[in-house]
Amino acid sequence: MAMILWHNPRCSKSRQTLALLEERGVVFEVRKYLEDAPSLAELTAAQVSLQVPVLAMMRTKEAEFKALGLSQDSTEAELLAAMAKVPKLIERPVFFNGDKAAIGRPPEKVLDIL
Repeated sequence: MAMILWHNPRCSKSRQTLALLEERGVVFEVRKYLEDAPSLAELTAAQVSLQVPVLAMMRTKEAEFKALGLSQDSTEAELLAAMAKVPKLIERPVFFNGDKAAIGRPPEKVLDIL
């Protein structure tokens, strides 16, 4: 199965993760998720692969989080729907290797799933 990096070129951690993988010669696809937003089904699958609560894969300090009326008490379904609607809320970067995934914070975390 292909390896994929959900990447935001404007994010320093995302750029560092991209460089780290390239330095190691890893062959992977780059998906600029702000331009090619993941579907609700893809986000749900990502959460399963990450093995974290949905809130852990969100950027809760973004203005859009509050603007959408979200909180720590929002349901997972509400949070996933919000990320599908506003991909800026997705914590980045996310690296996928088959059925495993890791958020690159710090970037070295992605090496755990190679």
